[in-house]
Amino acid sequence: MPSEKKNIEYCILIADDDHDDQYMIKQAFASINLNENIRTVNDGIELFDYLYKRDKYKDADVLRPKVILLDLNMPKKDGRECLKEIKASPKFKKIPVVIYSTSSNPDDIEYAYEFGASSYITKPYSYHELIKIMAAFKEYWFYAAKTPNIYL
Repeated sequence: MPSEKKNIEYCILIADDDHDDQYMIKQAFASINLNENIRTVNDGIELFDYLYKRDKYKDADVLRPKVILLDLNMPKKDGRECLKEIKASPKFKKIPVVIYSTSSNPDDIEYAYEFGASSYITKPYSYHELIKIMAAFKEYWFYAAKTPNIYL
């Protein structure tokens, strides 16, 4: 009897303009055996192209995000605007959004929670710390937390 393939119908969506950060997050996930689908977008415009299945995502394999890792400081449309728009949308407001930013400014943290962020993580300075943070992320979002089904 052939083995059944695991049908993953969701992804972790990383919205960050820094390709090095995207790569490091993917490597950290791989090192802790978080082998879910990981999708990346480079700015806020591309984030909404993904969510609305527009432009290059029109015919792409677009999976619903189980969680969005959102950088605050991106070009074109920054993370603050994206967070506000996601949480104002009846279609997307239930998607958990975790801010992942270099900023530890209390005003940014306050803003994020004011507009519906599920969590706020300050980007660590070392890869070792990143692995620890992503292990906690995995434990929480994939084992402890229950999230609603969001269909795009």
